[in-house]
Amino acid sequence: MNMLPNYLISRREALQTTSCGFGYLAFSALAAAAKAGELNPLAPRSPHFEPKAKRIIFLSMQGGPSHVDTFDYKPLLNRDSGNNSERNGKLLGSPFEFKQHGQSGLAISEIFPQLAKHADDLCLINSMHTDLPNHPQAQTMMHTGNFQFVRPSLGAWTLYGLGTENDSLPGFVTLAPPNGAQNYGSAFLPAIYQGTPIGKESRNRFLAAEQQAAISHIKNPQLSSEMQRVQLDFIKSLNEAKLKRDEFHPEVEGVIESYELAFRMQDEVPEVLDIAGESESTKELYGLNNNATAGFGRQCLSARRIAEAGVRFIQINHRNWDHHRNLKAGLTQNATEIDQPIAGLLQDLKDRDMLKDTLVMWSGEFGRTPHAQGTNGRDHNNKGYTMWMAGGGVKGGLRYGATDDYGHKAVLDKVHIHDWHATILHLLGLNHEKLTYRYAGRDFRLTDVHGEIVRGILA
Repeated sequence: MNMLPNYLISRREALQTTSCGFGYLAFSALAAAAKAGELNPLAPRSPHFEPKAKRIIFLSMQGGPSHVDTFDYKPLLNRDSGNNSERNGKLLGSPFEFKQHGQSGLAISEIFPQLAKHADDLCLINSMHTDLPNHPQAQTMMHTGNFQFVRPSLGAWTLYGLGTENDSLPGFVTLAPPNGAQNYGSAFLPAIYQGTPIGKESRNRFLAAEQQAAISHIKNPQLSSEMQRVQLDFIKSLNEAKLKRDEFHPEVEGVIESYELAFRMQDEVPEVLDIAGESESTKELYGLNNNATAGFGRQCLSARRIAEAGVRFIQINHRNWDHHRNLKAGLTQNATEIDQPIAGLLQDLKDRDMLKDTLVMWSGEFGRTPHAQGTNGRDHNNKGYTMWMAGGGVKGGLRYGATDDYGHKAVLDKVHIHDWHATILHLLGLNHEKLTYRYAGRDFRLTDVHGEIVRGILA
């Protein structure tokens, strides 16, 4: 069973060819491929067609942000607030005012005053829907395209398809990730494609900002770089001896590659994550001078620096969007923590001419109900919600699709998670039907057997 990427020469195939009498040709080809860098699993690779985006920054909001209080304006919901809904309980109008912004006139909630200044960069998809309204399954679905089985994450598929532009950094980084490594894992793809977690999440919203964008044990306090190299070469020789005996062992290959990457990271990661050299105006742009925004602001600034250094996929995480109660106060606090940092990120990318080929995405795993839960909260809603994109080949100032008059269900130009994934890969220059990996006798892909590109949002 060949578990190597389809476009690489398999060590097993080379050995099998040797037994058939064609060993010289096979190993010559293998050597030539190695010389060309094709056996480096992180080497940059050509996309299927000309891409619009070179990299992704995914702003992942854990908990299910309320679309009808953020980016999906529903005047009839406000008009009929307090009336019995057709489903459960009474309708609950938004406690926030919506205003039109930019030349496009996109309606955005008052809780995002800074982000609203970038309305003409935003592509709002108001017609998202997913399979289940439970947090763990919906999170896994958003990240991997499947909640029933362990599958590679979106970031892992991106790295598998395109490689990375800097072999001294991970190609896929997740900042302050929540619990659940499956959401940034590689599953049956080689381990080198899994996300590298940097920092840690905390229930303390004011956790020291540097802890939310730092990597532990990046330096070895006991051995010099030269002695580490000697130690690493010895371990590598042992692993390679086992690999030679087994002929085919992807887990051991992954260990070898991971150790080598970790060694190279020691020199570059501290420099990339060190924001001390950034100007005071840049730090202020990201909200680092404010306790409420400093944690997420540091993540956003780190993401820009990591993207600039050549990392292919960066995920930024923010939690506590599960507003079953205290909707107004909770949502106001959440929005305050991310509004200035995200606006700063978009502005900084534009100033550096990076937004045009950086796809920035903001989404939770689902939305919230238009009817009240208790008196001041909303329940889970997977049938209709909003996410947005900016840069990277999407139309700015666009509202795509719609939910019904109250925001309960997507009814116009519906976009499923599989469609969203297919569109993301398309913007990266990858055909979602051709980006496959053979495992257990089947060619798997991110979108399984589904997915249509949402061409209406493409610039």
